[in-house]
Amino acid sequence: MSDFLVITGLSGAGRSTAADTLEDLGWFVIDNLPPSLIGKVAELVGLPEAPLRIECYDMSHIQGSDYVGSMVVMEDGLAKKSDYRRFKVRTVAGNDDYAAMEEVLTRRLTALLAEREGGHDPGDRPRRFAYPPQLLLVDGGRGQLNVARRVLEELGLEEEIPVAALAKQFEEVYLPDRPDPVRIPRQSEALYLLQRIRDEAHRFAVSYHRQLRGKRMTRSALDDVPGLGPVRRKRLVKELGGVQAVRRASVDELLALPWLPDGVARAVYEHLHTPPRA
Repeated sequence: MSDFLVITGLSGAGRSTAADTLEDLGWFVIDNLPPSLIGKVAELVGLPEAPLRIECYDMSHIQGSDYVGSMVVMEDGLAKKSDYRRFKVRTVAGNDDYAAMEEVLTRRLTALLAEREGGHDPGDRPRRFAYPPQLLLVDGGRGQLNVARRVLEELGLEEEIPVAALAKQFEEVYLPDRPDPVRIPRQSEALYLLQRIRDEAHRFAVSYHRQLRGKRMTRSALDDVPGLGPVRRKRLVKELGGVQAVRRASVDELLALPWLPDGVARAVYEHLHTPPRA
């Protein structure tokens, strides 16, 4: 089953409902994809030929915490989820999207160069980072574009990999060596495709950020409970429906869990309901 759907034969509310439902299930939906659409993207960003592999990058965080980046991939007009990547930002302290984007792009493109230098046996399949994008798209405006250009130049890839940025506010496309952004008609199919890729990168980044944030909150709330190791902690949170549900549970509800020893159940309750010492 494909990870990419083209919706045809629907319009208005029917199309919208179908797309929303499918996207909630993790599908990447584009409606009525014409064969020439990738070629229109090439015209839009000034490429001599259609970019058969497009990679798009986005960042996600809350006030600088759990900073993550996402990379989503479209090949031959189809979302290639096996090549999606998530990056946990390692070197950026605080709220700095430019620095975070620079780290993520540097890691991805350095991996590309390492794959080339290392080579592989003819019988082996190349690794996923071995394929360069024919268009590198970043979520943002002139600042994000300049970061991407700088990374490409520092790695000697500026002549090989074209880059563009798509800004949300006015849906403008920023291109190298053009002082002003390209304004595209709202009804443009090429713009719609770039928006879908950009939105998919955003969805993927946000879902990873929420996952990391959830894990951190679980660890911090249930840390240091005697007898509550990782396996029991995970089962407790899953069975009760989240950390807040564990916090709301009465001691009797915790004691009623047949797999949780009574002493651990009481320790969980006391840990969550004993005020911290001043």
